[in-house]
Amino acid sequence: MHPILILIIIAILLIPVFFFFYFLNIWVRALASKAHVTIWTLIGMKLRHVPPNLIVEAMIRLKKAGLVEIETDPLEAHFLAGGDVLNVVNALIAADKAGIKLTFQRAAAIDLAGRDVFDAVRLSVNPRVIDCPDPNKGRLTIDAVAKDGIQVKAKARVTVRANLERLVGGATEETIIARVGEGIVTTIGSSDTYKTVLENPDSISKRVLEKGLDSGTAFEILSIDIADVDVGDNIGARLQADQAEADKRVAQARAEVRRAAAVAVEQEMRAKVQEMQAKLVAAQAEVPLALSAALRDGNIGVLDYYRMENIKADTEMRNNIIGTTDEPQKNG
Repeated sequence: MHPILILIIIAILLIPVFFFFYFLNIWVRALASKAHVTIWTLIGMKLRHVPPNLIVEAMIRLKKAGLVEIETDPLEAHFLAGGDVLNVVNALIAADKAGIKLTFQRAAAIDLAGRDVFDAVRLSVNPRVIDCPDPNKGRLTIDAVAKDGIQVKAKARVTVRANLERLVGGATEETIIARVGEGIVTTIGSSDTYKTVLENPDSISKRVLEKGLDSGTAFEILSIDIADVDVGDNIGARLQADQAEADKRVAQARAEVRRAAAVAVEQEMRAKVQEMQAKLVAAQAEVPLALSAALRDGNIGVLDYYRMENIKADTEMRNNIIGTTDEPQKNG
């Protein structure tokens, strides 16, 4: 037999031996943990670029936790889809120990949706307290105004737990905070007086809980507690003062319009007076011309002209006399 052919046959026979010793440690570890995985399965994982150590570790954890119904194929598929296999396995174990029904398909869907499924399981066991409003957003209280115009500042704490059935596609904590804030504002705004809110702050919690604010969210609201309630500014009085100031400015603007119109009319009348005075001066300027024309045409004689001048002089003298006699009486 040709030596090269012998070498090829030896190489072919050594390949299974190589893979056997390569995966021996992993295979023995799985066998010792009673999570049996065949060598051929491990070789297939390697060819599919799936880390055998990861899958075997997940199988061992499931076997030790008593969850034996999950095979390697779903774990490989979840890894190839970009999921966190060990996190899903830990979530399944935690849910089983806590008596929560959680299937691998749902846990994998939650993980692929970008949620921390293990944290969600812990949150369903240990409820979380959410501050409303969120102090990290810069607001410390929720401000609302009662019907009497007094501002009320409230702070609430919402106790929630994860709802695994609605975790995929459900709204996040921000939606819970927004809905609770809206409910608090509505409740305070519908109160006749701020005193009612201060006397019974639990009425806010009851009315907000009745609205079913956890609908469509990934959480279930267990309780809403009013941590603090305080009196703010008199918004009603401030609004009335602002309205009065606005009305005053409107009235002043209207008065200014009327004053400007009156000034315009006055200026117009002065212009008319100046116009009439100009016409009077023009008319007076025509009198000497008319007299000269009458003298020239013989319509009046010289004696008539002197007689008219004497009458004019007598009239001016009488007016001066009357003025001098009336002045002492006015002074007296």
